[in-house]
Amino acid sequence: MDLKSVLYKRFEKYAKIDTQSDENSSSFPSTKKQLVLSKMLASELKAMGASHVKLDKYGYVTAEIPATVKGKIPVIAFLAHVDTSPAASGKGVRPQLHRAWKGGEIVISRKRGMVLNTRNCPELARCKGEDIVTASGDTLLGADNKAGVAIIMTAAEHLLKHRELPHGVLKIGFTPDEEVGQGVKFFNVKAFGADFAYTVDGDVAGAVEDENFNADGVKITITGKSVHPGTAKNALANAARIAADITASWPENLLPETTEKREGFIMFTDISAGIEKAEVSGIAREHDLKKLKAMERQLEALVAAARLKYPLAGIEVEFREQYRNMREVIVKHPAVMANLMKAVRKAGVEPFVKPVRGGTDGARLSFMGLPAPNIFTGGFNYHGPYEWVSLDGMKKSMDALVNLAGIWAE
Repeated sequence: MDLKSVLYKRFEKYAKIDTQSDENSSSFPSTKKQLVLSKMLASELKAMGASHVKLDKYGYVTAEIPATVKGKIPVIAFLAHVDTSPAASGKGVRPQLHRAWKGGEIVISRKRGMVLNTRNCPELARCKGEDIVTASGDTLLGADNKAGVAIIMTAAEHLLKHRELPHGVLKIGFTPDEEVGQGVKFFNVKAFGADFAYTVDGDVAGAVEDENFNADGVKITITGKSVHPGTAKNALANAARIAADITASWPENLLPETTEKREGFIMFTDISAGIEKAEVSGIAREHDLKKLKAMERQLEALVAAARLKYPLAGIEVEFREQYRNMREVIVKHPAVMANLMKAVRKAGVEPFVKPVRGGTDGARLSFMGLPAPNIFTGGFNYHGPYEWVSLDGMKKSMDALVNLAGIWAE
């Protein structure tokens, strides 16, 4: 069986289903259309012979692959999320397969002048000779995280067909709303019954991630004072202008567009402003919790200076915890990463550990009692029309999951 072809057919089918989540929704899942894929996955898991398949009221799909060997073996889980990012359209996705990429330009859309190459995406260079999948220029591709979903489903089917492969009980989980930070809000870790887990939600082949940003939400509230502009001297406090002043004063070297790797940042994402009231929303991100708090104190100092500059205005800043660095939990369980590194090498690719410049379901799951590092899917350029995934990378990820099942049973 050509597992690359199986992976592509499965991914293509999933990618065409619009599962975009909505950060402004108050429901869970945030969009009902995510349930279309969730129901499909539950049906497919039952058809391939998985046990205890369940789709619950929150949209979580869970299943079990029975053990093929006896003994006290840790229960391992593989998880991925079904939703795609609100940042770009997920409606009408048309995957394009570019076979055996020779190293030149990959045309995403000739009409739009959109091409992919090693100049605009250096990470592509490691995929020469591989089969690359892109969208058609109008939408994102959805490899984040339908590549992960397809990888897990194909690995599950392979293990269920090959009962001669030794492994313990394996758990499968698919979640909604990861892209809007709510993915495991109602996930019942105890009922799921896994000891350790792996989220299949990474990027280029070989990349494994055991840490992520510490993340806080930021909100600056400004209460201004409105008077007639003709008599405004020493009497007007323009909240809109003050908001602009504060955000423009934040150091340029602490923005997402000027940082990389382990460097933290504060990003102002939304400004709602008028003369009498303004509200600035944002995010604070740092892998080191002490550095995160220092950066937040720096913003508090900037706000304090603004209070002195604009004494007629009321200016407040607050921070809200979103998630924490999963490395704090994972380092307490060294076998989780040791077995992952071994499984990736056995799949024919040298693993490299890097920090996630973001968060995953695994970050929250780790602090909920289920340590869950992240595994590559073989893709890159997520959340936009330049998104791509390597089928060869997907196959290596699938092989790593199958290897993990066996290694934990040794």
